[in-house]
Amino acid sequence: MSSIAGQKSGLVWAVHLSAAVLVILWLFPTVGLFVSSFRTADQIATSGWWKALFPSQQNLTLRTAAPETQVQAEGLFVIEGSLFDAESTSVITVWGTNAKEIDAYQPGDTAALRRGGRLTVEADGSYRLEGEEEFTGRRGPRVFVTAEVPPEFTLANYDKILISGGATDNMAKAFFNTLTVTIPATIIPILVAAFAAYALAWMEFPGRALLIAAIVGLLVVPLQLALIPLLKFHNEIGIGKGYLGVWMAHTGFGLPLAIYLLRNYMVGIPRDIIENARVDGATDFQIFTRIILPLSFPALASFAIFQFLWTWNDLLVAMVFLIDSTGETTVMTKQIVEMLGTRGGNWEILATSAFVSIAVPLIVFFAMQKYLVRGLLAGSVK
Repeated sequence: MSSIAGQKSGLVWAVHLSAAVLVILWLFPTVGLFVSSFRTADQIATSGWWKALFPSQQNLTLRTAAPETQVQAEGLFVIEGSLFDAESTSVITVWGTNAKEIDAYQPGDTAALRRGGRLTVEADGSYRLEGEEEFTGRRGPRVFVTAEVPPEFTLANYDKILISGGATDNMAKAFFNTLTVTIPATIIPILVAAFAAYALAWMEFPGRALLIAAIVGLLVVPLQLALIPLLKFHNEIGIGKGYLGVWMAHTGFGLPLAIYLLRNYMVGIPRDIIENARVDGATDFQIFTRIILPLSFPALASFAIFQFLWTWNDLLVAMVFLIDSTGETTVMTKQIVEMLGTRGGNWEILATSAFVSIAVPLIVFFAMQKYLVRGLLAGSVK
């Protein structure tokens, strides 16, 4: 008995360890997106998100103040100021006046400029530019610095894509478009599937077994196989380029799984409850609304999670059934794909957009996860 108990204990530990590894692998990219969404472009380019809490070395190209700010003192023309903002605590380690020699000078050194004048830069970013002749031009000379920059977190990325961004960056409209697609595309198949599942589970009629077999067969039909025929049918009846078309498409693709899952769950409800209700004079509709639906809530919630996640993250169906060149019905997945082409180097914008896209599914999943396993195991044990 001790060996059997020991084997069982080892199996439990293996299961727990495997679950922990899977959770870590799943959380790793999610946490990375979350942290990166609050970082600046320079920080993302110079260090990984796991170093976000530590200072980083950054190569910066800065400028002194414009010549119009110069003053004359002791026979010299002088421009003084700081390369950094007033609240910055960055520390310069090396600097230069040429892009090919950005580490030519140490803080406190003085460099002779090609256009005349001498520049002195200190570690805190303060500088003094002086010369015997008056400085001309609209902008001050460039200074290439390598600085130790403290960690910085900002909400500017979220402001840019959700509030103040332009047509390319603004995700707010795409966010609400995705909600407009996802919520009806989750509710409609649940309503239809619940009625169908009850009929297949508790109502006797000719051909019921064939319908059940057909639904099981539809589970293995590839989504891509039905896209073109369905789109042609939608175009013929006039719903192929709007929300109604994509709602119906998601409903059709989600119904087989919904009916199969709910029917298996409803079959497991004790028959005595149904028969007692019928003896008391309850109709099928009353049994369905007052008994079956409340008892089937775990299965309904389980399918709702799957349907919501699949619809929210869908790109293929949205691109086929939401054909809109104006961008009025663009969903978040399509918006992110478009941004990859126009903003491929702006990783802070892409990371923020991606995290906004996954935030709602995460909330839905964690809010309803306790019903997931109960719904998935429906009908597996008699």
